[in-house]
Amino acid sequence: MKYICLPRRATAAALTAAALVTLSACGGDDTAAGMPADTEVAGVDIEKDPELYDTLPDTVKKSGTVRVATDVPYPPFEMFVKEGESELTGLDYDLGQALGARLGVEFVFTPQKFDGIVPAIQAGKFDAAMSAMTDNKERQKVVDFVDYSVSGSGIMVPRGNPEKITTLDDLCGKKVGVQAATNQLDLLKSHQGACEKAGRDEIAIQTFPKDSDAQLALRAKKVAAQVLTKPAAGWTAKTADGGKAFEVVDDPAATGGYNASPNGIAVSKKLPGLTDAVQKALQSLIDDGTAAKIFEKYGVASIAVQEATRNAAVDQR
Repeated sequence: MKYICLPRRATAAALTAAALVTLSACGGDDTAAGMPADTEVAGVDIEKDPELYDTLPDTVKKSGTVRVATDVPYPPFEMFVKEGESELTGLDYDLGQALGARLGVEFVFTPQKFDGIVPAIQAGKFDAAMSAMTDNKERQKVVDFVDYSVSGSGIMVPRGNPEKITTLDDLCGKKVGVQAATNQLDLLKSHQGACEKAGRDEIAIQTFPKDSDAQLALRAKKVAAQVLTKPAAGWTAKTADGGKAFEVVDDPAATGGYNASPNGIAVSKKLPGLTDAVQKALQSLIDDGTAAKIFEKYGVASIAVQEATRNAAVDQR
């Protein structure tokens, strides 16, 4: 979506910090792996699983770290705690800390421009990437993915949903805001035929230079809804005016969003043991409810998966 295709941007966001980030979720010591016996993430104490630790590649066990590339900022996946400082937060960062705690190693995040992430993994500079990256067939040729979410485009409306919008069909005949030159604009254009077939007026598409401009129009009631990436919609609805300004439409037929694609943790093909360990650790976090709490923290519970799949993409999107 930016854009994660739909989930991850086709072009990288500007890198706003180049400092090396070597943050741990908390202090403590573990002689085997440099991590405490448990770590708190999203209010959950996460215990190390010795059996999962034993499955890690020797190089990772020796270093006690997994070197993770990430492109910052891209809310709610990657963010800085404070503008101008290097401390990280976000869904990917928290999930990385949880995975590290379960595996008994530290996931060390380093900002990296998005289009340079996969080449850097290939060059051995990183072991993995957590950066809202779309799992697709082209990338699978050079990295393996452990998929943790499925996301596409979402509909955001004013709090209370005064127009009672529940699906894309409900946008027919209404003014809808969208950022120009995005997959979301293409989605609205492609739905015009469905409106016509249903005997309804076309969507009155209003394009804006930025998502934030469309949100201003939504606040001012100049549009009835805004279409943007579902993760961005969830985060905006959760944070704008303390959650009182907007809400996200959850269409039961498209819980992860329209035209949704899997997002994955990219892992070096040179480290198949790490891919196995991360997949098992992620599934354990899904099973015990930790992953759900992390997604809920960032207002995007609907994009979480219930099974940690590997290389789930089936097309060339």
